[in-house]
Amino acid sequence: MSHPLRKQRLYIILSIVFGTSLAVYLVVKGLSESVDLFYSPSQLQNEGIAINQNVRVGGMVKSGSINKDKNILKISFVITDFEKDLLIEYRGILPDLFSEDAGVVLKGSLNEKGVFIASEVLAKHDENYMPPEVAKTLKQKR
Repeated sequence: MSHPLRKQRLYIILSIVFGTSLAVYLVVKGLSESVDLFYSPSQLQNEGIAINQNVRVGGMVKSGSINKDKNILKISFVITDFEKDLLIEYRGILPDLFSEDAGVVLKGSLNEKGVFIASEVLAKHDENYMPPEVAKTLKQKR
């Protein structure tokens, strides 16, 4: 006959192991869903990113590509990494530093048509303020 104290310890240990495993699983799952990755336009198109998956993409605003609809605060433009281009749509007010031939980092997702729908636009001041991942990607492409 087994001892009641031994059974009680076994149940406690199993409960702790199960609880810890569940907590680790939930933390890992939550972090993997909320992590925003950085992609260049080439990487975004080549790696088959899922539709509506939140990501960050960075590049240079292509000269002559900015189209504004001031009535509904909708803007579309193209960013490039000098290898591939990506059409961007954004609704809202752009940062003051946003301009053609300037670096940007965008948060958002691809739609079914392959257009990147930006929820946030971050513009850089000059090359000294460029996010490291954008600078690295652009140096590789030039």
